Amino acid sequence: MTDAFKVKIKDRSLLERFPFPFQGDSYRYSNNSRALVPPVCIDVTPEYREEVLEKRRLLEQYPERTFRSFPHTLAAQWEIAGMLMHEMSHVYPRYFRLEKEGRLWTFQNKLIHEEHKFIFGESSTLPYEPLDFIGRHVQEDLIYLQQRDGDLYMDAGQLCFPANWSLAFDLGMTYLQFHSPVPIYSESGLAQKVLGFLLRMEAGKPWTRLNWTINVGDRLDTSPEEFGDWGKNKYLLHLGNVGQEVRLRTEDQRLFRLSGNNGILFSIHTHLLPLEMLVQNQVWAERFYKVLEDLPDPLAEYKGFISFKPLLLEYLQDHIGARK
Repeated sequence: MTDAFKVKIKDRSLLERFPFPFQGDSYRYSNNSRALVPPVCIDVTPEYREEVLEKRRLLEQYPERTFRSFPHTLAAQWEIAGMLMHEMSHVYPRYFRLEKEGRLWTFQNKLIHEEHKFIFGESSTLPYEPLDFIGRHVQEDLIYLQQRDGDLYMDAGQLCFPANWSLAFDLGMTYLQFHSPVPIYSESGLAQKVLGFLLRMEAGKPWTRLNWTINVGDRLDTSPEEFGDWGKNKYLLHLGNVGQEVRLRTEDQRLFRLSGNNGILFSIHTHLLPLEMLVQNQVWAERFYKVLEDLPDPLAEYKGFISFKPLLLEYLQDHIGARK
């Protein structure tokens, strides 16, 4: 199978498998979490190889902003790495294999032709910290929230594909602190309610939610540290290129309570869908138009597209009208 043919298959299936985030014609922040069924943290999509290789490039080029941890998280990191290796080899046995001889483990990634032997629990036998190691084998960003003193602290994470937020800046912050920039969410009291929900999460009962924003271009790494490279693109949009350049960005966020360390693993799988593909689904196009039309300006500003929101509405309206 040629690479060109693989790309065509991927593009053809993208619209069908894209996690469209809107259940109604209006959007406001809410605790839209639902039980995760099946309870699987990791997805493997046709973009696997290119996204994993891009993560590795970013980790090597920008280590200070893509992986951070505190020393006290090491036991939790091992628990996360072990949990994900077991899941990956069980859910995707064609792609991953895990063999165990006591504490001597062998993890095989058939998609990128790698094999690693290590002693579980001994960090010197891995090339990276456990969370950083397993993160280099998955498409998801991985954040560890440590629960203590009745709160959640962002104490470790591998973040390569952020939607304009910084792991280096947020490391060590509490849940309410790192959500403080989100308009309406914090001052409404919803953030405190969601924190209470997370603190009550039980091991073996994971949750999931969809978050969304707008991307200009196909760049997954929209970190504030690199804003100078990607932020300017929104000022180059016009009606002739908005369908090709603008993408609906959905984050499939999953939450797992760790049984051994009482923290929470927060995984983020980012999906991008060009507007020109989205409008092929009439129902989605109409709903997205209504959501954007109704969205309060503070939310559009926070999500970074208030300057070209009218252009989005015009493009969507043109395509909705043309199909009626």
